Amino acid sequence: MSKVAQLSHTLRQLIEQDVWQAGQKLPSLREQAQTSGYSLMTVLNAYQELEAQGLIYAKEKSGFYVEENISETKLDHSQTTSLQNHIEINPLVFQYLKSTQRPNIVPFGSAFPNEALLYCPKLLHIVAQYARQRKNYSHLDSMPPGLFSLQQSIARRYSLQGIPSEAQDIVITSGCLDALNLSLQAIAQNGDYILLQKTMFYGAWQAAERLGLKVITLPEHPEYGFDLAQFEHCLKTYPIKVCWLMLNSHNPIGFTVSDEIKQKIAELLDKYQVHLIEDDVYQELYYGTQKPRSVKAFDTQDWVLHCCSFSKVLGAGFRIGWVHNKKLSSKIQYLQMMSTLSVSPLLQHALVEFLASHHYEKHLKQLRQALERHKKQFYLYLKQYLPQDCEVYYYPTSYFLWIKLPKNMNSMQLYQSLLHEHISIAPSQLFTIPETPQNYIRLNCSFEITPHIQQALEQLIKYILYQSTK
Repeated sequence: MSKVAQLSHTLRQLIEQDVWQAGQKLPSLREQAQTSGYSLMTVLNAYQELEAQGLIYAKEKSGFYVEENISETKLDHSQTTSLQNHIEINPLVFQYLKSTQRPNIVPFGSAFPNEALLYCPKLLHIVAQYARQRKNYSHLDSMPPGLFSLQQSIARRYSLQGIPSEAQDIVITSGCLDALNLSLQAIAQNGDYILLQKTMFYGAWQAAERLGLKVITLPEHPEYGFDLAQFEHCLKTYPIKVCWLMLNSHNPIGFTVSDEIKQKIAELLDKYQVHLIEDDVYQELYYGTQKPRSVKAFDTQDWVLHCCSFSKVLGAGFRIGWVHNKKLSSKIQYLQMMSTLSVSPLLQHALVEFLASHHYEKHLKQLRQALERHKKQFYLYLKQYLPQDCEVYYYPTSYFLWIKLPKNMNSMQLYQSLLHEHISIAPSQLFTIPETPQNYIRLNCSFEITPHIQQALEQLIKYILYQSTK
């Protein structure tokens, strides 16, 4: 065991034994070096290792502090599966998205992280360089399946994760939603059966409505997030053509399914010969050092269409995504040629250079640490002031909190009330079928709690307290 590993192990034990408690400042690097006998560099590396594990955090010009220990909350008890022959959600989503564009609104309902954390100066510098050198990129680079060097870069990242990949397996798209929709169009048509999680990103419901699909809803497992027994029951019972699932940093709830369950999902897909569209747009926003794997990592027969994007880590302006699937690559390219067609060649070239540098991984590390810190601050603040019959579900990933309101409250009414105060939230009606209890909200927690943000949180809590007493 290296000196860094020895020291970090010792310090971790002290934290777990409450010798250093949550919020307490650790000895300075110099003090720790004098006490332990290790060099300053060894102590710094050990502290950074503990920081990556989420046990401590750094305050600028202040030092290192012990993180709060937050335990995950179990979901409500599982319900039965259901069949939805007709979905109608597009008008609601349209109204919601328009409302979030209002000026001076506090965007707790936004699906994107705080912009201040996203746009990397190095990437913007690269974009500016390419913009000045117009001969270095061509509109032909934007044609399906995308810039070959970017396909290579993405395929290389898959291979490093243990997923054998070639550039030809990747189709570059205009964001993850474009990748998801093209994937669904390549598999399903009007009247086909699709399986969705009962609580799900509204883009999946919109796609099912647009294509006229019959939807089987799969309830969340209260402990594991995903119910394997119910999943296999659905595959046995219904002629399901495709599944659309989010298993890492689930939106809106936040859970990540274990690798063991993902492997079994892959085995069941192969057994029943059903395709999976895997929405993995938040794959890079995990906490700690271990990146969760995808179902694609266990897919031996190419049943999985793995869809991702750079927009959630680099900003909405870098809405470039991709689909990873060998068998359906040509069909997806054809559909893309007939619809969205082009993806910015300028941004594709800039991303190739950015991904090849150390700046991308550095940016991801800083982003993860900031999101973890802000989410914990939101959680602790809300737990302190929300009424006791509110439940705040915390999972160590991404930047959303899923909040269960008192039983007599309706999240849509709360959403509409807060809009008058220039505060947006995401009501559960966006993510679930009408038969599901609608007393949940999703909160974007990617912001530092400044006086302005705190005032908005106080308004949110005030409205919840008021409506819960009606």
